[in-house]
Amino acid sequence: MPAINLLSKEISELIAAGEVIERPSSVIKELIENSIDAGATHITVEIKRGGSTFIRVTDDGCGIAFDDVPKAFLRHATSKITSREDLNSILTLGFRGEALASVCAVSKVEIMTKQKDDELGTHYITEGSQEVMHEKTGCPDGTTIIIRDLFYNVPARQKFMKKDTVEGNMVSSIVDKIALSHPEISFRMIRDNKAELSTSGDGNLYSSIFAVYGKNFAADMIEVDYELDGIRVSGYCVKPLYSKANRVFQNFFVNERYIKSQVCASALEEAYKGVIMVGKFPACVLKIGLAPDTVDVNVHPAKVEVRFSDDKPIYNCIYFAVKSALMKAGMIYDFELEKTAFSKSSASESEKEEVYQPQIPVVPEKSEKPPLQNVVSDISKEVFKENKAEQSQQTVDEVSVCNNTKPEKPENLFENNNVRPQNLSAVPAYTAVIKENPPIKPIVHSRIEEPVKNEEKVENFSYINRASLQKTEPAPEKTFKPAEEKKELRYIGEAFKGYIISEIDDKIVIVDKHAAHERIIFERLKKQGYESSQLIMCAEGILLSLDEADALSENRELLEKMGFSLDLTNSPYVTVKALPSIIAHLNPDELIPELAENFRKNKLDPRPEAIDDILHTVACKAAIKMNDKNSSLELEKLVNDVYNDENIRHCPHGRPVMFVITKYELEKQFRRKV
Repeated sequence: MPAINLLSKEISELIAAGEVIERPSSVIKELIENSIDAGATHITVEIKRGGSTFIRVTDDGCGIAFDDVPKAFLRHATSKITSREDLNSILTLGFRGEALASVCAVSKVEIMTKQKDDELGTHYITEGSQEVMHEKTGCPDGTTIIIRDLFYNVPARQKFMKKDTVEGNMVSSIVDKIALSHPEISFRMIRDNKAELSTSGDGNLYSSIFAVYGKNFAADMIEVDYELDGIRVSGYCVKPLYSKANRVFQNFFVNERYIKSQVCASALEEAYKGVIMVGKFPACVLKIGLAPDTVDVNVHPAKVEVRFSDDKPIYNCIYFAVKSALMKAGMIYDFELEKTAFSKSSASESEKEEVYQPQIPVVPEKSEKPPLQNVVSDISKEVFKENKAEQSQQTVDEVSVCNNTKPEKPENLFENNNVRPQNLSAVPAYTAVIKENPPIKPIVHSRIEEPVKNEEKVENFSYINRASLQKTEPAPEKTFKPAEEKKELRYIGEAFKGYIISEIDDKIVIVDKHAAHERIIFERLKKQGYESSQLIMCAEGILLSLDEADALSENRELLEKMGFSLDLTNSPYVTVKALPSIIAHLNPDELIPELAENFRKNKLDPRPEAIDDILHTVACKAAIKMNDKNSSLELEKLVNDVYNDENIRHCPHGRPVMFVITKYELEKQFRRKV
């Protein structure tokens, strides 16, 4: 065995620096965090060639004393930690005393700093952790740090750096995220002598979002403000229609610190489930405030990951915060009009008048999955049987009651729809929708035994009350009543045999009849649950992780309500004894691990995706179709139900069901308004 040698200070410093400083963006992050901890209100960042040759960070913070400057570049030297107890309540962004030491180990550093009460400041230069100059000089209050020739003494690290453009983009991304986390600080970003970012520092988060992502992004956001069990979630999340193609625009901040968290991302995406297109992801800028002793920020060298003492309260608070914001917003979309102009080659000077063209998002159709075809066919044969005479007479009677009229003869409301329910309480076609029903409340599956019943009314909107999350004695059933009477829309007609046109106040409401009816049926299918189970003979054990097996064991009662019967006596092997009849044909080896993973992640709706896919398909089959002939009474009732139910704003696939055109926009097209 080779002899064991003690590493020299130079080598150990380079190894330690490699854990903290990976690229120029790592340097920028550490320096900006030090400026924020110093109480700066203005921070300017300047880079050249992606930060590989020149980085400058200037702030107006408290500055550093002359005698303390050399200490600041020593490893484990910090002013933010003095005792062991301080580690349990870290509120500063930096605390380990490694940033400046790591930076100066791999670059040439120059610093000028001055405290407010000092007559002169300090000029200090170090190269590769070796002091070159330490003198007093005149300079403004605050601190300016200049980093030159990053990794000049570590050629191996330089080979792994990317192109200047890529490295510069990473720096910009870091500055953007820190600017979002501290809207009270004015940030400036200069890249290759060109100003790239400037925030106002007025303390308004929306202003920072506007400066970082632009006007269109900010206009697509809705405000979030929610508190639960001492945890507060505030900020903005995107409207479902304007979701993104990836998770790049998901920004989470814990106690003003930017983090990456699977718990937060899962809760956000669960809140958007059912109202967002498949393959799209919600964007957000969410701040999570909680007690510092419930979060460990010292689990990653770059401090971009944290560990919560309990993930479930964090998950619940984010989920209900975003869900409440979406419900409050209502998600009734205004019809957008894109401003365009004629091209110069095809129009004269007098014809170059601006015109407007409607812009509607193009949504791809969701492809059917072959494994679901047989079960949908069986369900359709069993549930949707012909019962034309009874259904038509019942529908006409209900319409007569609603309108205080008695028609002379029954009218067939489903002339071209061959799918009809045998039992309206099982799977409702639109005849069941005509009944006067209370608005559908969102179904929340969780480990909590009691459903959400306590509600607070704020501006005619039902918020989710934190008291409902606590396990309490069952409350007596009571009928939900709307805070105010439903608004009645005047039915105008139907366009292209698929889009209902109605009028209310100074707005024209356009509803996709198939998408709206499909969502109504889907919500009622979810509400029914699963009453029957199919026994599984000769089932083999399914191997799960111990965490997944424990998650199933803790939720045994909810599993039984869902129609699952599992033998958990031989943990971590799980034997399936019965499945819900609706998914009995599916492979348990794929269903059970997904179900266990959903419980482990504290999902509010732990059902496997396959169940929702089947319910989507059944709802689509049962809903009225485009080009179907429907009576004006039926369509009028449908558009009124959709407009007055805040939960029906998207079809199960995430497509919007309604657009609104205001009278002003219409008059603008005819040049009655300017």
